Amino acid sequence: MRSAKVVKNFITRGTQVRIAALLLSLLLIVAACGPQAAEPTIAPTVEAEAASSEIGLALSNLSNPFFAELRDGATEAAERLGVELVVVDAEDDAAQQNEQIQSLIDQGVGALLINPVSSDEVVSAIEAANSAGIPVFTIDRSAADGEVVSHIASDNAAGGEMAANYLAESLGESGNVVELTGIEGTSAATERGAGFNEALAEFENIEIVARETANFSREEGQQVFAEILAEQEDIDGVFAHNDEMILGAIEAAREAGRLEDIRFIGFDAVEDAITALESGELLATVAQQPAEMGRLGVETAANHLEGETVSDSIPVELALITR
Repeated sequence: MRSAKVVKNFITRGTQVRIAALLLSLLLIVAACGPQAAEPTIAPTVEAEAASSEIGLALSNLSNPFFAELRDGATEAAERLGVELVVVDAEDDAAQQNEQIQSLIDQGVGALLINPVSSDEVVSAIEAANSAGIPVFTIDRSAADGEVVSHIASDNAAGGEMAANYLAESLGESGNVVELTGIEGTSAATERGAGFNEALAEFENIEIVARETANFSREEGQQVFAEILAEQEDIDGVFAHNDEMILGAIEAAREAGRLEDIRFIGFDAVEDAITALESGELLATVAQQPAEMGRLGVETAANHLEGETVSDSIPVELALITR
């Protein structure tokens, strides 16, 4: 990072100017122009310089291992670049996230990295940052509106398509499927669901027999899928919009004695999901790179603050991890 520099101008006077001529010149200037105030030169304070070097990272929920990894990647990049990173956790509360973002704006951070709880509800906070002249970058999840310099994320729709095609292949292109959806209004849930459903529609012998939200939560995934199991006697496969929900669904199936009958696919490739893959309980998971997202987010924001041109969309590659 380049350090801020304050340039001072010095004015020199000739040593041989006659006093009378100088006084006469000054009187003529005053008479012609009238009194004028000197134009002030304002140098940034130490506090302002420190604040402008900070980057705020507003995350949706740090209890989710995915976002904890994203934070760790961002922290590593900030330490390497000598940037101060201020991290806040909304705990999946959109109103709380907006308050946290406003606090970061009031604090005078130089840039904001936002992982929205809600793509719609975060718009007012982004517009507040726009009004304050603070550049905004979205990470993993996009915003519905507001001025965003760059969006750093995986192609969620492509990930949903990967999951659909692999699940269909594993079912022999025939069977009953359940979809567990993420938080309504988030770009991740919308895009993963769209990719999954569009791809699965190509297989005419596969039917989605239940689609319920579990809000990206393991506990809700277990509860919701337990209710679905009680209602549906014939379930062949499950796709959840993240690994937390699919891990909850696996637990519900285990408790119902139906674990061996169902194929499960998740999204994110968190550590517990990899363990479930190795044990054979999970069929596959779509691997994102949350630490890489965090790293790229901080680097992109820092580059922008340095005056460099950055892309308005920075993709992070996906991979399907199978047994």
